[in-house]
Amino acid sequence: MRLKHALLAGLVLLAPAPALAAKYIMYVGSYTAGPNGSFTPDSSKGIYAWRLDSKTGAIESLGLMAETVQPAHLWIAPNGKTLYSVNWETNGGVSAYRIDARTGALTFLNKTSAHGALPNQVVVDPSGRVAVTVNYASGSLAAYKLEPDGKLGEAFYVARHTGTPLSPKQPGPKQHGIQFSKDNKTMFIADLGLDRVYSYRFDAVAPSLIPADPPYVNTHAGAGPRRLQISPDGKFLYVDHETDSEVSVFSVDGGKLTEIQTIATVPEDAKANNTTAEIIISADGRHLYVSNRGHDSVAVFAVDRATGKLTHKENVPAGGRTPRNIRFDPTGNWFFTANETGGNLTQFKVDKASGHLTPTGITATIKTPGGMYFLKVK
Repeated sequence: MRLKHALLAGLVLLAPAPALAAKYIMYVGSYTAGPNGSFTPDSSKGIYAWRLDSKTGAIESLGLMAETVQPAHLWIAPNGKTLYSVNWETNGGVSAYRIDARTGALTFLNKTSAHGALPNQVVVDPSGRVAVTVNYASGSLAAYKLEPDGKLGEAFYVARHTGTPLSPKQPGPKQHGIQFSKDNKTMFIADLGLDRVYSYRFDAVAPSLIPADPPYVNTHAGAGPRRLQISPDGKFLYVDHETDSEVSVFSVDGGKLTEIQTIATVPEDAKANNTTAEIIISADGRHLYVSNRGHDSVAVFAVDRATGKLTHKENVPAGGRTPRNIRFDPTGNWFFTANETGGNLTQFKVDKASGHLTPTGITATIKTPGGMYFLKVK
């Protein structure tokens, strides 16, 4: 009837225009020294990028965006204007790059000391005022005030954890992960070598970091806590264990952590030849994912959002060897693994209801990939 009336009135009804796909840039860091720690002519050269079509999942290589040494982990400031990278070196560094909002091109801004050896993660706090890095080899952390133009200022806080490992197999202080609380008043640090998760009172405006009281909570001996993720409501903290291939679930009360569950990421018979790497949670908090190196899989867990507890659902093959980093695109529809010794990125389609990952067949070649980060471009 509506069509008849429109025709009689001389009007033409047009079908709604299809929704345009958002365009994203996927930046990928790399280990330029290669898997054996030696530079070769065919080693990666720095930070690479791909353009992602969020509707189809198609990716297009943009090539090398910044030539730099050992950009193992990346982070983009909340305003999308600056990208930060660690430089995984004995005399470690942190570098800043201005981002061209249309092309994704990177322009070097500055580089500063990581105040330690082998920095493995850099994270910007939710306000965009502070960047923090943790150093694996030296067991130290450094926090920097960010300048208005995105440059890294001098470190306003540097500290090294101390203590005796709970297990004789653990190496001593080895900081490996950073997570800010949802209210941005607490920062959590995973120390793999001491089997501890530390809490710091955080003020982004001052800026300041102060160890909480108590300053840390222990995992069990030999766990090797590595990376952290917090639930969307801020009530639970998830920490993957590199050494024993498990995940701890903690309830969060300000800076106080209470462990409520530990669950394996691989079958029992696979633990001896496996280490975990990265942990991420879906935007709705319903599913948690952990990458397994050795088992070369992604563990998928259902999350009880009321209790925070996990139920293991499956292990999905990663599509390559040694999946070091995993990440969702901003829509949550696509999931990527960065397979370090496999030399590739693998894409999966996400079933948001079940959490299941289905390989799309889309892969990209890159030598020894590290961290990934997405940016929406104009």
